[in-house]
Amino acid sequence: MGVSALSPTRFLGNISGFIQVAFLLCLLLLLFKAAQFYLHRRWLLKAFQQFPSPPSHWLFGHYREQFQNDQELQQVLKWVETFPSACPRWLWGSKAHFTIYDPDYMKVILGRSDPKANDVYRFLAPWIGYGLLLLDGQAWFQHRRMLTPAFHYDILKPYVKITADSVQVMLDKLEKLADQDTSLEIFKHVSLMTLDTIMKCAFSHQGNVQLDENSQSYIQAIGDLNKLFLSRVKNLFHQNDIIYNLSSNGRWAKRAYQLAHEHTDRVIKLRKDQLQDQGELEKIRKKRRLDFLDILLFARIENESSLSDKDLRAEVDTFMFEGHDTTASGISWTLHALATHPEHQQRCREEVQGLLGDGTPISWDHLDKMPYTTMCIKEALRIYPPVPGVVRELSKPVIFPDGRSLPKGIPVTLSIYALHHNPRVWPNPEVFDPSRFSPAAAQHSHAFLPFSGGSRNCIGKQFAMNELKVVVALTLLRFELLPDPTKIPVPVIQLVLQSKNGIHLHLRKIQ
Repeated sequence: MGVSALSPTRFLGNISGFIQVAFLLCLLLLLFKAAQFYLHRRWLLKAFQQFPSPPSHWLFGHYREQFQNDQELQQVLKWVETFPSACPRWLWGSKAHFTIYDPDYMKVILGRSDPKANDVYRFLAPWIGYGLLLLDGQAWFQHRRMLTPAFHYDILKPYVKITADSVQVMLDKLEKLADQDTSLEIFKHVSLMTLDTIMKCAFSHQGNVQLDENSQSYIQAIGDLNKLFLSRVKNLFHQNDIIYNLSSNGRWAKRAYQLAHEHTDRVIKLRKDQLQDQGELEKIRKKRRLDFLDILLFARIENESSLSDKDLRAEVDTFMFEGHDTTASGISWTLHALATHPEHQQRCREEVQGLLGDGTPISWDHLDKMPYTTMCIKEALRIYPPVPGVVRELSKPVIFPDGRSLPKGIPVTLSIYALHHNPRVWPNPEVFDPSRFSPAAAQHSHAFLPFSGGSRNCIGKQFAMNELKVVVALTLLRFELLPDPTKIPVPVIQLVLQSKNGIHLHLRKIQ
C-alpha cells in the first residue's frame, strides 16, 4: 500500500493552525506578564506610600536621572537633601529598591538578619560563588565562626611586617616612575600591592606578586568584573541569564570569570601541594593559630562533608577579591584626600616621623600611636567609603523609629555613601575635617559604616585598617603627595568606589 502525499492545501492549513496556536500562546504570555507587571507595581506603590520620592517614569523609573552619564552619586545626594531618612528608587517600572541613609534606619536594618538581596547579588555567584559575602542563614553563621580565628590579633601582628615589605616594593616602583612633570595613576599600583599583601598574609604565598604578569591579568579581570556587575544590574534585558550569556558583555564576563578562577585555583593547588608533605602538615598543625587558607584546607581535610571543594573556592574567591580590591580603593582615595589637603598631610607626616624618622621599622605597637593619621584615614573613608552600599531583602515587615513601615519582600539599599554625605548626620559633609573623629567628638553609633555594621560587618576590617595605616605612614615618609589639577578624580559606584578617570598624583621624593 503506497503512502499518500500530504496535499499542499492541507499542509498550509496545518502551518496556519500552528501559527495561530503559537500566536495565541504568545499573546497569553504577554497578557500574563503585563498583569504580573501591573500587580507588582501596584504592590510596590502601596508599600512605599508613606515615603515620598522624586517623580519617576512608569516604565523607565529613575533610570534617566541616575544611570546616564554616571550621575548616580550626585542624584542620590540631591535626594538626601529633599527626602529625610530614605526614599524609594525605581530602577524600572516594576522594580524598585528602598534606599536608606539615616543612622537610625541603618541601625534597625543592620540589627536584623535579613538576607542579601538575591536580585542583585546573584550576579556575583558565577564569580565568587557562595562564600561569606553571599551566604545566608546557618551556612553563613558556620563559615563566619570557622573563619573568625584567622583575624585574631595574634595572627594580625606579624602581618604588619609582611605588609610593610609589600609597600616598600610598591614605593620603590613608584620612585622609579615618578616624574615632576607627569602624574601617576596610583590605583593599579596600589591594587597590585594589596593583592601581594593578602596573598602572603592570608594564603601563605611565596614570591613577588607585584612583578608577576599573571597577577596583573587577575587585577584586570577584577576591574572588568566590577564594571560588568553594575552594568548588568542597570540593564533590564540582562536580568535573564540566557540573554546575558549570549550578549557581548556576558561573553566578556565569562572570560573574566575564567581568569579570576585560574588565579585562585593556582593559590589553592600550591597550598594543597605543600600540605601533601607530612612534615609541612605537622608543622602547620602545631602553629598556635592558622591563617585563612590553612583553616579552610584543614576543615576540608578533617570533615569533607562540612566544606566541599566548591565551598573552599568560593571563600578563597570572595576573600581574594574583598581582601585586595576594597582595601585598594580605601588606600587610593585616602592618598588622594591627603594630597588635596597638604596641611593635614604634613601633620600626619610629622606624627609618623616622630615614630619612624630614625629608620625604625614599623611594627604592630606603632599602629596605635598615630592618632592624627588614624583620624585622617577615617575621614577619608567617610568621604570615600570603599563599599558605597549593600542591599538586603526584608525577610519580615519592619517598623522604623519614626513609625513608618515596610512589608516583607522589599529590597533595601543601605547607601553608605549617602549616609556619610548626609548633612543631617555630618555638618558640611564635603569638607575634609579629621576632627570629626577626635576622642572628644560624639557621633551616632551607625553614622560611620565603611565596613558595614551588625553581625555581617566586614570580617577583615581590622586587617584593612592596619594595612591603611602602614601604607599611609610609609608613603608619607618617602613622598610628598600633590594632586593633578588636570585630572581630578570622579567617584563612581561599582562594587567598590572607583574613579571614572583614575586617581592621579604627583609624587615628590622627600630628601
